[in-house]
Amino acid sequence: MSLYDIPLRTLDGEATSLAAYQGKAVLLVNVASKCGLTPQYAGLERLQQQYGGRGFTVLGVPCNQFAGQEPGSSEEIQTFCSTTYGVTFPLLEKIDVNGEARHPLYAELTRTADEAGEAGDVQWNFEKFLLSPEGEVAARFRPRTEPEAAEVVSAIEAQLTA
Repeated sequence: MSLYDIPLRTLDGEATSLAAYQGKAVLLVNVASKCGLTPQYAGLERLQQQYGGRGFTVLGVPCNQFAGQEPGSSEEIQTFCSTTYGVTFPLLEKIDVNGEARHPLYAELTRTADEAGEAGDVQWNFEKFLLSPEGEVAARFRPRTEPEAAEVVSAIEAQLTA
């Protein structure tokens, strides 16, 4: 199954899929509003601003599986992201990224190994998966890797079309 075929929903409940981003590099990140890593939203938004016009987008995926750090409703999440961090990149509905209720998107993504060669469960909030413009997983970065770290920026730039 292609990642493009997996049904998704936007934060406001509209049906979508990754096919909407076909031809773009996408940095998928499971996000949370009440996490020690939440300030990474600022770096993610800077990436969006820097590369958004060059065939790239960040795609935030709220998740409440890690110490209940994303308890809010869709409206609360949207308000927090826009008012606190000025987030302009799209957000999907809150989903599970691990366990029995793991969303099919993350069932596919977690098959990809990180730079240490380890695949499997998402470790915590703000784990990052970079998709190529063809919809293949190009890289996986663990939560503590900052969005603007050299290895993330280099991987994004390698996927850009323009």
